[in-house]
Amino acid sequence: MKKAIVLGGSRGIGKAISDSLKKLDFEVLSASSTDIDTSDLESVNEFAGKNTTTDILVLNTGGPPIIKFEKITKEDWNKYHNQLFVGFCTLLQKIKVNDGGYVFAITSNVIKEPNSKLIISSAYRAAFSSVFKILSKEYASRNITMINIAPGPINTDRTKELVSDVEEYADSLPMERLGEPQEIGNFVSSIVEKEIKYLSGAVINFDGANSNFIY
Repeated sequence: MKKAIVLGGSRGIGKAISDSLKKLDFEVLSASSTDIDTSDLESVNEFAGKNTTTDILVLNTGGPPIIKFEKITKEDWNKYHNQLFVGFCTLLQKIKVNDGGYVFAITSNVIKEPNSKLIISSAYRAAFSSVFKILSKEYASRNITMINIAPGPINTDRTKELVSDVEEYADSLPMERLGEPQEIGNFVSSIVEKEIKYLSGAVINFDGANSNFIY
C-alpha cells in the first residue's frame, strides 16, 4: 500500500486532504501538532527520523497571528522562520519521496498578495515558495510532481481567527461564500487519482476569484 504523510492532518485543510487520500486506499499518516511541531527543529528531525519515506508529502501548518510590524519580536521571527520555512526545508531534505510521487505545499494567497496584517506569514511563505519552485525542477527528473496550493478565504478555524465577522466577510466575496476545506481535499485526491503529472511547479490560487493578481 502506498503511503501519504499529511502535516496538520487532524483538522481543517489537512484533515480534508487526509480524508480524500484515504478514499484512494493510501496509508495516511495525519500528523497533528503532537506528532510534529515545525517551529521546533528537534521535533522536525525526530519526525523525519521516524518517517523516512513516503509517496505523497503534504506540507501544511498554521500561520502566525496578526501582529503589527513594530510589535514583532525576535522570538516571533525565529519561531515562524522555523515553522514556515526551515522546518519544511528540513523535511524535504530528510524524507525521501518515492519516484513518481507527489509533494503538495499548502501555503497562502499572501505569497502573491502580501498582507500588511500578516507580515510574518507573507515573508516566510513566499521564501519557502521560492525554494519549492526551485526543487520542482530537480524532483521532476524522478517524475515527482510538486504543486503549491495557495488558499484564500477557506472555512477553517484559521479564517475565524483572522476575521471578526465571518458571515459578513463571506457575503462580500465574489462567490458570496467561503471555500470549503473538502474542495482542496478533492483537488489533491483528483490530481493523484488521475495521475496528473505535468502540472509540476505550478501555484494553484484557491480563492474563489477573490484575488486581483493574474499570475
